[in-house]
Amino acid sequence: MTAPLLKIAGVARHYGEGEARLDILTDASLALSAGETVALIAPSGAGKSTLLHIAGLLERPDAGEVFIGGARTSAMEDDARTRLRRVSIGFVYQFHHLLPEFTALENVMMPMMIAGLPKADALRRSQELLAYLRLSERATHRPSELSGGEQQRVAIARAVANAPGLLLADEPTGNLDPRTAQHVFATLMGLAQASGLSALVATHNLELAQQFHRRVTLQEGRVVELD
Repeated sequence: MTAPLLKIAGVARHYGEGEARLDILTDASLALSAGETVALIAPSGAGKSTLLHIAGLLERPDAGEVFIGGARTSAMEDDARTRLRRVSIGFVYQFHHLLPEFTALENVMMPMMIAGLPKADALRRSQELLAYLRLSERATHRPSELSGGEQQRVAIARAVANAPGLLLADEPTGNLDPRTAQHVFATLMGLAQASGLSALVATHNLELAQQFHRRVTLQEGRVVELD
């Protein structure tokens, strides 16, 4: 049986100590198969971002384990976690976090060049991604010259630039108007389906969440299936 692409097993995370301790996650478990999309629906403060940070190896849990492609990550040194994150995981945030001094094309090229891909190959893949997202005519524009929806689509292209198997997104349409949000979301899901990505997406949008394979929430620090 093939191991899940992402497996979160009994993860706990707290902040502070003693009486000031705040338990965010207590026994959170979740598995995503290859090509599966899961919507994470929970109110602010429930721990969605913490769960995504731990799933993406940006933060270490206080207990439990995270497996990426079957590999146990808790004992990995920081350098090994960084390498795994760089090639296996893509991130999209509520705010695009594009580098303002670079063009859309350069922003997409950057993670590939950091990973060691030759510039010519990074350029070609960036152009292909922007074309797929219907942004070819905006490739030489800087973020300040792009609309909110265009900025977020560039951020999506950057997130998948290194062809990761797992995409994590934290309220990726939260700053957009409903029409633009629907367009960006359709782009994100279309890209995931076309490339066989697994995706874990935190969202407040219940209508958009219905388009995922599964929906989960967080209750008292645990992941609970919906529907």
